[in-house]
Amino acid sequence: MKERKKRYKTKIDLVASILDTMSVVAGEDPDLLDLKMIDVVLAEMAEAFRTFRPYRDKQKVTIFGSARTDQNEPLYQATKNFAEQISKHDWMVVTGAGPGIMSAGIEGAGTQNAIGVNIRLPFEQQPNAFLAHDPKLVQMKYFFTRKLMLIKESDAYIILPGGFGTQDEGFELLTLVQTGKALPAPIVLLDVPGDDYWDTWIHFVRHAIESRGFISSDDSKLFLRTDSPEKAVEYILKFYSNYKSIRWVNDNLIIRLIEEPSSNDLKKLSNEFSDILLDGKIEVVEPTKFEVLDNDALDLKRLKVKFTKRT
Repeated sequence: MKERKKRYKTKIDLVASILDTMSVVAGEDPDLLDLKMIDVVLAEMAEAFRTFRPYRDKQKVTIFGSARTDQNEPLYQATKNFAEQISKHDWMVVTGAGPGIMSAGIEGAGTQNAIGVNIRLPFEQQPNAFLAHDPKLVQMKYFFTRKLMLIKESDAYIILPGGFGTQDEGFELLTLVQTGKALPAPIVLLDVPGDDYWDTWIHFVRHAIESRGFISSDDSKLFLRTDSPEKAVEYILKFYSNYKSIRWVNDNLIIRLIEEPSSNDLKKLSNEFSDILLDGKIEVVEPTKFEVLDNDALDLKRLKVKFTKRT
């Protein structure tokens, strides 16, 4: 495979690149199974993009948790409560569309405020009744494409107690944010009073992973642990009270805000983060030429940050 050039690409460039990649694959005498996988993955992603596209301007929170949680359990009620509260702030809820915690999230938000990304399994999981015949339901064969959409399309994440699937989703989400492969976002570990699920998990992370130097002690700042749906909602809304989005332009991180900081606040920020700033300052800038070409959030204020990316 030829090396891809790192440059700005238009939509036409990208479509041509996709076709070029497929022509290379076709010329390598691929296995039939490999071609079937590519075909399914592209079809699933296209369907998911089509489903999410009308709601791209809506803020969304993905809820992860066990499909085996009964509707009479406190965890179900806490999830329903959270989803109902966050939807009142004009947020949509995204779930795996199955039973248990996923059903609670959809029930709380209401089907009009919910999108489902279901996985087809040989022994379970049918879409829950709330979204079974809703156009905002996507059916997928592969877990990795499903996780891609559950993470890519949302602005915040709530993780409730669950099994291997929930742990897989939670650890992958934390890995993506930790390594900068996903955008910064609020992540909440939610349970209920008296439940030690997340306390036990945090103990494992600190004593079996952090203590051996596999992660940094600062990585615990990637998430909030709470047993209050109200605090979870407050945490998410506070995160986005001024911050809107970021974008890399060459080696500069462009931070988009509703209101720009005062000159004094900029000085304080520059001093606080001076150990990682390459040019010693955080400054207000106009939209970059690439943002203008993409018509990318041109109404927002901007800060430019050039930093080491690693401490």
